[in-house]
Formats: sequence, structure tokens, C-alpha cells
Amino acid sequence: MRFQEKLKTYDKKQIWTEYCGFLDLSICEYMYIQRRLMDEQLRAWKSSGLGSKLLGGADPKNTDEFRETMPLTDYADYADILLGRKSDMLPGDPIIWIETTWEGGFRPIKIAPYTREMLDTYRHNIVSITLLASGRSKYDFSAGKGDRVLYGGAPLPYATGLIPSLLGEDIDFTWLPDADANAMSFSERIKKGFSMAMKGGVDYFFAIGSVANYITENFGKASGGRHVPVSLPIAARYLRAKYLARKNGVDIVPGDIFRIKGFVCAGTDSRCYKDSLARAWGVDPIEIAAGTESTCIAAETWEQRGMIFFPDACFYEFIPESEMRRNLADSAYKPRTCLMDEVRAGETYELVISVFHGGAFMRYRIGDMYRCLSTETDALPRFTFVDRIPTIIDIAGFTRITEASIDEVITLSKLGIGEWLAKKEFDGKGIPYLHMYIELLPETQGLEVTKKQVITEHLSVYFKYFDSDYNDLKKLLGMEPLVITILKYGTISAYVRDTGRKLPRINPDSMDISELIKCQTKSDIFGRYA
Repeated sequence: MRFQEKLKTYDKKQIWTEYCGFLDLSICEYMYIQRRLMDEQLRAWKSSGLGSKLLGGADPKNTDEFRETMPLTDYADYADILLGRKSDMLPGDPIIWIETTWEGGFRPIKIAPYTREMLDTYRHNIVSITLLASGRSKYDFSAGKGDRVLYGGAPLPYATGLIPSLLGEDIDFTWLPDADANAMSFSERIKKGFSMAMKGGVDYFFAIGSVANYITENFGKASGGRHVPVSLPIAARYLRAKYLARKNGVDIVPGDIFRIKGFVCAGTDSRCYKDSLARAWGVDPIEIAAGTESTCIAAETWEQRGMIFFPDACFYEFIPESEMRRNLADSAYKPRTCLMDEVRAGETYELVISVFHGGAFMRYRIGDMYRCLSTETDALPRFTFVDRIPTIIDIAGFTRITEASIDEVITLSKLGIGEWLAKKEFDGKGIPYLHMYIELLPETQGLEVTKKQVITEHLSVYFKYFDSDYNDLKKLLGMEPLVITILKYGTISAYVRDTGRKLPRINPDSMDISELIKCQTKSDIFGRYA
């Protein structure tokens, strides 16, 4: 029975229990589901060609044995089979292959197989999120046939492109823009979505956080065109809002016109935008966690107290931050993991997933960090997304900048850059940017081409050339995320020598950056660190 038929047949409590009842699970009940589904997945996976390859002859009989014998994995362990779409090697039959970016210009894409059972779970959990987004308390939700969804997700073959079709199997929503817009550019899609919204209204808003912010900041441009058809009720709200905005010297915002039921945000930096988005739309966005390899795995509730992981999407393991950093310093070190019933409030973890229902990825490091917010007695832990792992700089959910990709950009630029550090930082409004701290080689200092503005412009060009995701930040969101600080030649090596600490090139500690800046006053007459 489709969800919209259940709305006619069952009361709200019954529907809520079916889709959101996992919120009331005890931790023991939650772990029972986790282990049962993991044992099922393990049996299918280890008998597949992929499982046999990665297990290397081991034959774990249960989840605990599997965790002891199976090493942690990353995408490189699966690339030859998945990029070749070798379905016969997989534990389940793929219905669709989903794509995402991998590592900038080096390895442009990753692809992931989805079985029918994975899609069914994805659909069920998206319905759950729809109820949670419109809920104001337990058993309270407002979702129905014909609801209109302003959609700021990427179309297929990206994972967000599945959401309209999956929800369409359960309920007849109207999508703004509709499927006919998939071939349009990003800006064209936004304009069409707003045109449809001004004509018929909006009930839900779903988008990556950075995209939602872009749409919101450009609301006036998107909605105020002369040739946009507008319904009478919305026209009345718009004219009143415009009058009040002019009178009070403020900008018109979407919440002045639309009365949305629910707002869903996804993506790496969603939390940076949540407060301003809530003010603009009059509704607190709920944050969700999702990914190409994992499907949708976690969601907030109306309480805004952190995300809870769905028990039926993946088996979750957590690498404590101290263990992760030890592994980064020594790749031979095998970090320990803990399970959902072992996490501790206040601790930060790298997430490891094993995908249920015939999924390919097992003990897979997706590269995401979460902080556990609470572990109340016999209640499910709640989490907030922190960021990507320290070796990756993700800006606004678009980029995957690594040490190797920055080295390549510097080489291509031929700007005479020597030592460098790069860190993800945030401006006064909480908006992320890429801050590079660079040293210029002695033979290039004093040249016109080495002025900070010129270096910034040149590196931006090469980042856009080398990395299509970086290019999309400007093309789709109008962001120029690069900031350059020039350090005196020899500063970094001298600091390492004097402190005895090795500085990671990607995301070094903020305290080390501050000390490096202070060291600039200690240089000799040649601009070198003394």
C-alpha cells in the first residue's frame, strides 16, 4: 500500500509508528536490528566475488568475527569492480548505479550500486524524514497528496536525484522544478522552481545547505521577474511583503510569501546556514545525513537536538578521533572501532559503514566525522555532523580538496610557490572558505606576478581547471572560496624545527597557524625566518 493510501486508511499514530517508530527503540532493541541485518548482509557478501576478494580467504561466521578479520576499506578497494560495473561480482543485483565525485582532477568519479532492497529502505526513510520535517511533536505531521516541494538537489546520476522518483512511488508530490528540468542548467532550474512556486505555493523545501542558502539569498531576483505568473493569494502576500520591506528598509524573504510545512537540509556545511535559513523561511530546517555509498542514514527531529541514525540502512562503526589521528600519522596502525551502544557523549568519531540489503561497501570509511551529542539512559545516541576527515577540505558540500590535488594545482600554476599549508576556515558569517598559507621561493620574490592578488587569481583559475567541483562553486553558487596568506620564506620549516612538531599540510591546528603568523616578525633583512 502506498503511503498516500495509508493516510486515508490509518490514523496518524499508526503511520508515525511505522515510519518514525525507530525513535522510540531502546539501544538494546536498536543493536538487535543492527546485528540481525548485518548477519544477513554478511552471508550474502562473503559468498560474492567482491567479498571473497576482500576477505582474502577468511570466513567470518558472524559480525564480531567479521570485525576482527576484515580490515577497514576505502573506495580504492572497490574501484576495479565498481568502476567496471561488474554486477556478477556483487552480493546483490544492482537496479541503478549512482555517481559522485572522488578526488578532483585525479579520480573524477565514484559509482555505487543500489539494489531494489536498498532503494526500498531509502524510500521508507525519506518518507520518515518528510514526516519529521513537518512534525512539531510526536505523532504530529502534515504531509499529503499534492504537496509541493521546492527541490534544490542534484538530478540523477547523483544520489539526491533518486528522491523525487522514490517518493513518487509512495505519494504524488509536485516537484518544483519538475522532471522536465533535469536537462536545464542549475540557474535555469532555480528560476523554473521559483516560477512554479510563485504560481502555486510551496509546502516543503529540500536542498543541500549551500544551495538552499544561494536560493534564499537570490530570492528577490528569482521571484521578482516581470513575466513570472503569480497566483492571487501569493501576489497579495508578495505586494504586502514588498511594501513592508521598503518601509522598514529590509529585504523581502521567502517566509514573507510562503508558508512551508517542512524544510530539509543536507550536505557538509548545512549547519553553517541553518540559523539564517530558519529566519528567512520561518521554519527550522532539519538536518539529514546521506551519501552516495550509504544512502540516507540519519535525520534530526522537530526537537533540533541532533541526528539519529536509521537502524536499517547500514551497520555503523565509529573510530574515535584519537584513533583516527594515530592512523593518519601511521598508516600501518589499525584503529579500533566502537558500536552505537559504545559511543560516548562529547566524543568525535569517524564513521564506518557496512551497507545492508546487498550493498557493496563493508567496513567502509566514507570520510565523515560526527560528534556524539547525547547518550541518555537506554535512549538512542544523537549526533551532529562535524566535517570531512582532516585530510580532505570540503567546501559547501562540493569540493574534495586533498594534498595531492593542491600540489598538482601549484605545479600547473608555475608561480614559484614553495612550502604551503591549507586549512578550511570560516568567515564572520560562518561561511566556509579555503585558506592557503604559502611561501614564495627566493628567486620569485619581488616579481609582479607574485603579488597576493595575482597569486589568488591564478590559483583560482587552476583550481577551476583541474577540479570541476571547485569550478561548480563559482558556476553554481557564485562562491570564490580561496584566500591567500603569504608567509616569509623558511617560516614553516623553521617552525617545525623549533617545535619538533610535524605540521600536516591539510587542516593544521589553528594554534600552529597563529604561531606561524607571529613568527613573521622574526625574519631577517632578506625576508627569511631567522
